Amino acid sequence: MVQENGVPVGMKRYPPEFKADAVALYRSRPGVTVASVAADLGVNTETLRSWIRAASPDIAARPTPSRPVPAETSAEAENRELRRQVAELK
Repeated sequence: MVQENGVPVGMKRYPPEFKADAVALYRSRPGVTVASVAADLGVNTETLRSWIRAASPDIAARPTPSRPVPAETSAEAENRELRRQVAELK
């Protein structure tokens, strides 16, 4: 179904100022995800993602921060030490 203004039922129209503010909010918070900002604003994640792409067509999205390297477990540390000892004995 389509409303009188041509927008499909269930779709929201957002003013350009809101879109610009949403993109600015996303860009101002390093390390935040698109999904978390979208949830904070009450918009669909893909809607916000499309606004970000439209605001900077040369850059699709901010690079994803690298994940921290998980700490070595005690079993991994023990295995590494045992391998070192075996190599030393050979």
